[in-house]
Amino acid sequence: MPAATMEEFEALLNESLEIATPQEGSVVRGKVLAIENGQAIIDVGFKMEGRVDLKEFAKPGHEPEIKVGDEVEVYLERVENARGEAVISRDKARREEAWDRLEKAYEKEERVEGAIFGRVKGGFTVDLGGAVAFLPGSQVDVRPVRDVTPLMGIPQPFQILKMDRRRGNIVVSRRAVLEESRAEQRAEVVARLKEGDVVEGVVKNITDYGAFVDLGGVDGLLHVTDMAWRRVNHPSEILNIGETVKVQVIKINKDTHRISLGMKQLQADPWEGVEAKYPVGAKLPGRVTNITDYGAFVELEPGVEGLVHVSEMSWTKKNVHPGKIVSTSQEVEVMVLDVDPVKRRVSLGLKQCLQNPWEAFAEKFPPGSKVEGEVKNITEFGLFIGLEGDIDGMVHLSDLDWDRPGEQAIQDYKKGDVVQAVVLDVDVEKERISLGIKQLDGDPFADAVAGVKRGDVVTCTVTAIEDGGIEVEYDGMKSFIRRSDLARDRQDQRPERFSVGDKVDARVTNIDRASRRLGLSIKAREIAEEKEAVQQYGSSDSGASLGDILSAALKERGE
Repeated sequence: MPAATMEEFEALLNESLEIATPQEGSVVRGKVLAIENGQAIIDVGFKMEGRVDLKEFAKPGHEPEIKVGDEVEVYLERVENARGEAVISRDKARREEAWDRLEKAYEKEERVEGAIFGRVKGGFTVDLGGAVAFLPGSQVDVRPVRDVTPLMGIPQPFQILKMDRRRGNIVVSRRAVLEESRAEQRAEVVARLKEGDVVEGVVKNITDYGAFVDLGGVDGLLHVTDMAWRRVNHPSEILNIGETVKVQVIKINKDTHRISLGMKQLQADPWEGVEAKYPVGAKLPGRVTNITDYGAFVELEPGVEGLVHVSEMSWTKKNVHPGKIVSTSQEVEVMVLDVDPVKRRVSLGLKQCLQNPWEAFAEKFPPGSKVEGEVKNITEFGLFIGLEGDIDGMVHLSDLDWDRPGEQAIQDYKKGDVVQAVVLDVDVEKERISLGIKQLDGDPFADAVAGVKRGDVVTCTVTAIEDGGIEVEYDGMKSFIRRSDLARDRQDQRPERFSVGDKVDARVTNIDRASRRLGLSIKAREIAEEKEAVQQYGSSDSGASLGDILSAALKERGE
């Protein structure tokens, strides 16, 4: 054979061997020859056989599906081992096949099918037909899922979020598939619905502020304020998860696909004709539903509540929390004070159903009546006395004592003392009662000046001598005669010419009952006596001296 022919034959032979002998690290097709000892014996051709564990032919959670005669693809790791058998793997073949398929799906952003088969830290493992992927816990569903058991082992679609073939990492999401499906479904449902429609739905979730109702692919929010006309403290009071309810579509946002629902809109509005049902001034029974810092809400009928402001709760308890006066669920009687049907507000009063204690006091204790009570408080301007009906009356400093200043007289009292007083005035509108303690005894000034009028001459007793005049006492009442009023003549206007205990006659020049002062003057008395003598005994123009006239007047008085 020529040399050229031999070289060509050798090349053809080598080429034939390269084509005929399978390459290690590749996927080859083989035929199951036998199944023994938990293994499948597979003929991969080229007079090569290998063994594969049966478990490699089983899907997660299932028995192996293989029998003699089946043709399968396996991964050729080595052409021959120590026993002269090919080293093959079904798992690796499936994995290589799966990776090729998954990479194409990932590039096209297509969904892939898989089954959840295990739990790992932070999520779950998913069999994607040969390749194992990681499913984070947050990507299982659109809402947190407490029990994933019903989802395990079931073929279902997933979306590949990221994959790295070199590291063998694949991350998938079931939530993305659900959200996409829900979005399509939501758009379809929203397009079909219109505001005002009455539809049925299933309560899927309950929160503090409302409930989410599934309308068949799209959720609507049923706010707690739209569940009933009456006050609903928590949605769980009237709804249960899984319950089928009839609702009305209140509002639809076509852009965000948000749907607002209502239940109370399917019922009659209790506020219609509320002014006629609850006229101002009417007294009605009600039930306390809620208590706040500023008052209490009272239900008049389901759906109609009124506010009793803290200022309308009690005649006497002004700075007390409403919870100290009423309690939740308490049945009370209230009076309608105002009705605003537009703002859906009813103002109620609790104290108006009770007698005004100031009116009751005024009827029972008119001015001049004597009362008794405990000193509740002492202030810089007087005493507060506790009275019948849980109200207070005030004794002003000026009404404590006739003679002493109020600042001094108030020192005689302390909290808890029981005292008597006289009612001076009752102002029902301003809720004020004026009392007096000094009025329990007669006014010494009034007694002293009783029957005394301006111009009268009274006899006083000198009690003190001062530079500016003398202090005198008349019928138990003190008065002061100034130096200029001690005598008609200037040389006699000397306080020292008087002595304590002297009796002096003085003319009443002023009676000031407001300031309780009696004005006295010896000088005025002397001038008045002189005028009287001149008129009675002659004029100095007639030739008689003033001394003669006064002598005659004094002589007549002496006789």
